Amino acid sequence: MHYRNFRTAFFLKAFVIAIALGLVSCKEKPNTAAMSEGAEKITTEIRDIERVEPPNWWVGFKNTELQLLVKHSDISERTPRISYPGVHIKAIHKADSPNYLFIDLEIEKTTEPGKFNILFEHQDHEALMYTYTLMPRLKPAEDYIGFDSSDVIYLITPDRFANANSENDIVETLQERRIDRTDDYARHGGDIEGITDHLDYIHDLGFTAVWPCPLLINDMPEASYHGYAITDYYRVDPRFGTLETYKALSEGLHQRGMKHVMDQVVNHCGIEHWWMSDLPFKDWLNYQHYFENEGRAIITEHHRTTNQDLYASEVDKALETGGWFVPVMPDLNQRNPFMASYLIQNSIWWIETIQLNGIRQDTYPYSDKSFLSDWAGAIMDEYPNFSIVGEEWSTNPLLIGYWQEGANNKDGYDSNLKSTMDFAMQEQIVKGLLEPETWGTGLIRLYNGLANDFAYPNPSDILIFPDNHDMNRIFTQLGGDIVKTKMALSYMLVLPRVVQVYYGTEILMNDFEKPGDHGLIRTDYPGGWEGDPVNVFTGEGLTDDQKDMKGFLKTLLNYRKHSKAIQQGKTLHFAPKDGVYLLIRKAEDEIVIHVLNSNTEPIAIDLERYDELGLTGTVFKDIINGDEVLWKDRLTLSKPGSLILTSKF
Repeated sequence: MHYRNFRTAFFLKAFVIAIALGLVSCKEKPNTAAMSEGAEKITTEIRDIERVEPPNWWVGFKNTELQLLVKHSDISERTPRISYPGVHIKAIHKADSPNYLFIDLEIEKTTEPGKFNILFEHQDHEALMYTYTLMPRLKPAEDYIGFDSSDVIYLITPDRFANANSENDIVETLQERRIDRTDDYARHGGDIEGITDHLDYIHDLGFTAVWPCPLLINDMPEASYHGYAITDYYRVDPRFGTLETYKALSEGLHQRGMKHVMDQVVNHCGIEHWWMSDLPFKDWLNYQHYFENEGRAIITEHHRTTNQDLYASEVDKALETGGWFVPVMPDLNQRNPFMASYLIQNSIWWIETIQLNGIRQDTYPYSDKSFLSDWAGAIMDEYPNFSIVGEEWSTNPLLIGYWQEGANNKDGYDSNLKSTMDFAMQEQIVKGLLEPETWGTGLIRLYNGLANDFAYPNPSDILIFPDNHDMNRIFTQLGGDIVKTKMALSYMLVLPRVVQVYYGTEILMNDFEKPGDHGLIRTDYPGGWEGDPVNVFTGEGLTDDQKDMKGFLKTLLNYRKHSKAIQQGKTLHFAPKDGVYLLIRKAEDEIVIHVLNSNTEPIAIDLERYDELGLTGTVFKDIINGDEVLWKDRLTLSKPGSLILTSKF
């Protein structure tokens, strides 16, 4: 600390330390209540220490333990001391680096919120001090309600959605200091306020939740826009906004009855992370010795099956979960107990701070799976109604199902993970819609793909999606065919699933120019920048096809938002025949029938095949255009596409 008047500051600080040590007191024997009251009245916070993480905590958790990471020059030579009712130091751990201490605290269930000083004493030097805050929790743990099959989540790449605050586009203290919207891999200026300002638009489209790609700081020299190379796990990237604007996003969502899903990354950090210049332990990272001694990273070979493979070698298993994802993303060693605690506490800190409803965990099978079970278990134990979805990029349903809680895994593994991502079904939908109709191709792929639900403990908790920030846009995948794109979207939106839709799908955004190019996949949302010739938010400049797709999706999403049949109804489907595939969702007095038709010529289907439904004579309404349809004898389908009928109107 630096003071203009060192002498005055020295005596002031000495007096504060004396109070904290109990050497100065207004009462001979201060009682617990008085000490708590005094602590709560600390108004001058002292920050002699470079870094303490988590930066604050809360009272009232089931788990009464907290581990503080303390970073400061030669801090290991000092002894921490706390005098606050209900807070006790259980253990002090030195690291391999002398500049770290890890302090295990016990926070009793009856501990009152307030501020207290942590003293770091040294026999030869003045004590250092850090003011720590214990906060009251804003709501009961049970009220953190996660996402489920009633939700459709809007996925956003924040840098590319909308720029509401141009003043934070460039931050001179960070390494990447340029805005270039013509460069797919540069920053474009989108920010948190840009999302918050358009929540009404997202809500009116019919979405019930928002998942932004990571918003934490990526102080990397290039391509820092995507967010997956975090350089400080407790700091919002200032080019996106502040912690307060992040909170405002959550508040805006909750005011509209919507949910907030945070994209987190426990597998790796960015190579410019603050701890990379002074790692706490020799095993803080995986394959750390290669990086430090040979100047190279050991890269994973992406053999994700080693997590389940009964015959996998130890070397293959170690390389899968220990290898770095890319050379600029060091792989975190969650087998180090201090790293494990750090990551678990960080997730909980963000849940409480931002009032989250769910977490999307990146690159799930690349982390140590024992840690993942502990991580998810710790979160779900504190927040029983919360939701976590893990990214398992596999088209094998067996691998996807392995990670879901309740799976009867042969190795006894219990993930504690509520939801996984349905890459398998996504692939089958795209393949089926692109193929000709034969005995084993075409719509039968969709039917067989859904039949795999028997392998999942809870199919309706699995997350389906047409595309995401790492894949070709769905319109691109389906060859620019609007009818097939509508078929894919409508089918996914009536399945027993949580659904995620990537921003821009509603206006047929694509990556035709450079298919698969991540920078193009994450392109700017028209109207998010002042002066854009096309503005999706106002409708200005949209083509007829874009308006039609937006209207189609909006109508279906808003119906789904109130449909018990789709959200939690029973599912029945009939094997495709003559290029027609029917799926039915039913709950109480509501029936939704989804028809996929691949025929380019008109076809009349005999409804006798569906007599077990008992629907003869029932009048349905076409959800999209409002036409009435009588379910009797034959149903004529005049063109290819999807027909979505409801009995409730």
